[in-house]
Amino acid sequence: MASSCACDLRMLVAVVYGLLTTVVLGLGIWRVVVQINEGTSTSSSTDPIGFCQNSGTFQNGRCICPEEWIGLRCTIINFCENSTHINFTFPRIPVGRYGSSMEKCEKETPNAGNPKATRLCNFTDKGEIKLQEVVIGNCSVNLGTLEMQIDDISNKSDSISRDAQVLTSDTNKLTPNNITAATRVVGQIFNTSRNATLQAKEVAVTTVSQLLEASEESFRIAAAAADATFTTLVDQMKNYSLSLENKSVVTPNVVVESVKFSSEKRMGSTGVRFTVQKGNSCGFIIYQNSKLFQSKIFTPHPDFTQRVISGATDQDKNDQSVRMAFRNQSIEGFKFHSFACVYWSFSVNDWATNGCFAEEGTGNFLRCSCNHTTNFAVLMSFKKDYKYPEPLNTLSMVGCALSITGLILTIIFQIVTRKFRKTSVTWVLVSLCMSMLIFNLLFVFGIENSNKNSKDTDTPVSSNNEISNLNNNVPRNPACTVMAALLHYFLLVTFTWTGLSATQLYFLLIRTMKPLPRRFILYASLIGWGIPAIVVAMTVGIIFLKNRNDTKWELYYREEEICWLAGREKGAMESPLVWSFILPVTIILISNVVLFIIITVKVLWKNNQNLTSTKKISSLKKVLSTLSIAVVFGITWILAYLMLIENADFMLFFSYIFCLFNTTQGLQIFILHTVRTRIFQSEAAKVLKSLSSATRPVKWPPSATPLRLRVRMYNMLRSWPILNEHFRLLEPSIITEETTLSETDQANTSN
Repeated sequence: MASSCACDLRMLVAVVYGLLTTVVLGLGIWRVVVQINEGTSTSSSTDPIGFCQNSGTFQNGRCICPEEWIGLRCTIINFCENSTHINFTFPRIPVGRYGSSMEKCEKETPNAGNPKATRLCNFTDKGEIKLQEVVIGNCSVNLGTLEMQIDDISNKSDSISRDAQVLTSDTNKLTPNNITAATRVVGQIFNTSRNATLQAKEVAVTTVSQLLEASEESFRIAAAAADATFTTLVDQMKNYSLSLENKSVVTPNVVVESVKFSSEKRMGSTGVRFTVQKGNSCGFIIYQNSKLFQSKIFTPHPDFTQRVISGATDQDKNDQSVRMAFRNQSIEGFKFHSFACVYWSFSVNDWATNGCFAEEGTGNFLRCSCNHTTNFAVLMSFKKDYKYPEPLNTLSMVGCALSITGLILTIIFQIVTRKFRKTSVTWVLVSLCMSMLIFNLLFVFGIENSNKNSKDTDTPVSSNNEISNLNNNVPRNPACTVMAALLHYFLLVTFTWTGLSATQLYFLLIRTMKPLPRRFILYASLIGWGIPAIVVAMTVGIIFLKNRNDTKWELYYREEEICWLAGREKGAMESPLVWSFILPVTIILISNVVLFIIITVKVLWKNNQNLTSTKKISSLKKVLSTLSIAVVFGITWILAYLMLIENADFMLFFSYIFCLFNTTQGLQIFILHTVRTRIFQSEAAKVLKSLSSATRPVKWPPSATPLRLRVRMYNMLRSWPILNEHFRLLEPSIITEETTLSETDQANTSN
């Protein structure tokens, strides 16, 4: 009856342990996926929690607010609420933008699916936010048919401009053909020979602003099909900027301003300075991005907008001079690399540097000078500011060094004594130790990226102001990529061999009446060394084929900060860290935990009526046997999932525990699977006694071993009762035969 109760208790403990382990692993996987998808893996712990409101994000010491909110903490309203006018309903509209009506044109109309009307939300003269009148479009007209009405612009400029603005209000639906057609229409509205009204031209500026919100890819396709279309629009808008006469038109993506002076003076605006003679006019246009300027020689970084400033004057072109100062803003995660002062050449439809010069800037300003006026830009290039980690901390270095030493000794011992031990677990354990040894060596000497020590100037200014596509200047380091692949491979190999060790012990200890599967060692070798190679090769191959046209394809496989798999800032399905490492490792760990529970309950902690040693020694043997199997099975790697807890204190605690247990895994294997064997103990006793005898001029009797050596060995071995019992303080003459676990159990604990 008592035996039955004890068995039930052990089964209950095993079930609870298994459930807890499964829950921890499941939560760990879930947190990895959520963190990668949400991009929270790299969130800064220094961000003030709850400081930025209404979805604002804290960057560079301030809140970056969404379009609908402004202010220090994103708490000031910058939108018009939902509204209804006549038969049209409008959602929330940000200030300065047109909102599209919820009502769409019917399916049978040429403009099917597009909004029937738009409405502007803007500031009044008193600074109040107010909705403007509703602009009703024409459902019988689309951008294609509107383009055919260009010849009637002189007579219908207001209606054509209004229709173009309504038809481009839903920027998510703008296709390359839509962009081309709308660009041609508004380009002709700005054409002075068409005699369009000022009201039509102001609405056309809004249309251009809306067009600039279309995707970069759509603009690229549209530019390839009709190169001159964008050039014509930019040229006509420059002429329009000179005709406003001290007026300005402000939209979210385009600002047009004109200034006319009655006397000679200097004028500065937005970092641009002109010397203007009496009676001359200056026109400015600021484009929020460079989508209308599709360059073949410079590709802007996808994470940044490249503003363009157009400056024009009606004075003699031979007497023009422009000096510009642009503020170099810091961007979180990136660092400024270089810049070039350029202008848009209408003859080549691309950026050029003729007549423009880069000057040394002061402070955070970049300075340019040109001897002519046109559409100017500073082509800034940025490099990602990689935060290379500090060298491995002391705990990791010491732990890895101890593991490397322990693994080398274990491999040598297992090979040298394989004939004496007569056990079949030698090859599996040696393979596990070999893969773990190589991984530790690679980790210590190769995981840090050598780019960390490269000298890189932050703001080189070229004296000849040459344009170079510096945004493709990605730090290349093929050696780091190879190192990441090797680390990936050998860590997968290590986990695969832990799974094979678990499988082998299951056959040896549970299915004792049946032999190991035929050619087990051969198949285990093919699986242990071959399957990880297939996984790594497929991972690298898929990523390369998918991104082979990208010069930075390596960074889709590995991190730049360290030579390890990429996982941050990527979706769960696109992260090689998830689908080529965490997923297979989790499967192996779950399998190992299940086999560990089975072996622990049915073999190690099963009551043995033949056990004659004391209860204390028996329990210690069981504990050590359990630990020896747990170490080989890699059970301590479960702690890695606990490191995903978002609480900083818990994460730090489990990080240290994880580092302590797993960096010393090789040392643990040496102690539990080498030092505990009788062969090692006997040979170590002989060696130590021989060394003791050789270093003493007086030959001590066996019972009078030098006190210092006895104390030293006692301090080293006192925490291991089995070793103390076997060594008897290194007196081989009094080692006696003792009752141990069953023969099968002994084969496990000694190997």
